[in-house]
Amino acid sequence: MMVQNSDSLDYASAQVRTPHWSGYVAVDDTKLFANDTDGSGTAIIYLNGQFANLNYWKKVITELGFDFRHITYDERARGKKSGTSSDYSFEACIRDVDAVLAARDIKKCIVVGWSYGAFVAAHWASRNPDRCFGAVLVDGAQPYDWMTEEMAKGMRKFFSWLNPLMWLLRPTGITPRLSASKMAEINIELGWLASVDKLMPEMDKIIVPTRYVLASGASFGSKGDGQELIRTGCNVVVERNPNIKIKVKVKSNHVHILKKDFLAVSDAIREIKTVSI
Repeated sequence: MMVQNSDSLDYASAQVRTPHWSGYVAVDDTKLFANDTDGSGTAIIYLNGQFANLNYWKKVITELGFDFRHITYDERARGKKSGTSSDYSFEACIRDVDAVLAARDIKKCIVVGWSYGAFVAAHWASRNPDRCFGAVLVDGAQPYDWMTEEMAKGMRKFFSWLNPLMWLLRPTGITPRLSASKMAEINIELGWLASVDKLMPEMDKIIVPTRYVLASGASFGSKGDGQELIRTGCNVVVERNPNIKIKVKVKSNHVHILKKDFLAVSDAIREIKTVSI
């Protein structure tokens, strides 16, 4: 697949990068910074990677253009503007999706998530079929038993080692305003939630059209063929649930998929719109 550079897109499509509304959404003890392009197109809410920010979706949004209404936001303590909180749990992330949709008066949408955001998207789609046209899961939400107590111990050590670099990058919004220990615990929680007995029941409950877009190979923090083994969990999902399909497996890795293979993600979103609306 040829990857189109965002700079080559026409001016009208590029205009969608400028949101018609930007502001804060209050939820629990914090506030989330959000953007909304507004318009009459089908609404999409984008859910970021665990420590990523809303800017990661720029190429996908530009490619899709005015046929859709694009809503992005930064999770708690992510990006430059969202507030800190006393709760960074996975369930808090589910509540945040509901809060942003309610604030923008969106009754039904396509939910698109990458990495950690794919897990949130899968759970939200399984719990809200009447509010969801469909879901696109970008290299995430693969049921697989990869978390162990030994791995949890290693994660805590790894994030502690990264902490000085994280502090240096926080003013840029690239890394979250969280302690190393808090970041480690968020990762560990997700690892347990990814286990087959926890995640597979959620995937089985999804009744809206859902598409996986999978990356290839390893990436930062992974070793050997670990990520490829985790991705095999998707094969079991699609065998069990006819509403979920693997749209494509691209060449780029987990970190670069939204930048290098945004066309594949955009195509999956368009397919959801075609089959569900």
